[in-house]
Amino acid sequence: MWSHNFILGYSATDTVLLDFDNTPFKTVKYWARVLMKRFQLEGFIILKSSEKSYHVVFNQKVSWSENVKAMAWASMYSKIFELDTWFHMQCIKESSTLRISPKGEKPSPRIVYLEGKQDCRIVEFLKWRKYIKKIIKNVSQI
Repeated sequence: MWSHNFILGYSATDTVLLDFDNTPFKTVKYWARVLMKRFQLEGFIILKSSEKSYHVVFNQKVSWSENVKAMAWASMYSKIFELDTWFHMQCIKESSTLRISPKGEKPSPRIVYLEGKQDCRIVEFLKWRKYIKKIIKNVSQI
């Protein structure tokens, strides 16, 4: 169990990331597909972060402006309050962040679905995820 008082995550300005809390998997997959097609994001992965909560990482590299456009579009049209709140926080920070480490009783998010191309930003995310999980393992052994 992760007992440290910090959370490790992945932050990017050039990757469209979404954090769906309190949302059924079927709804997350629907909006990921719609966004992928609308913004030509090539592919995506979905990670389950906790019960009825999911993270989405898209494959195509984008500018921060295009990233904000995609997040805003998803937030506005999905009408999911938690996604809207998360989106506003990313705009304030000027980068998008998703959790990789455990958080309290919640385990590290696990991959539950992949669709489309996985060869660009998803590869980068997965490299960082592997690196952070290695850090977590080493810290947990201390």
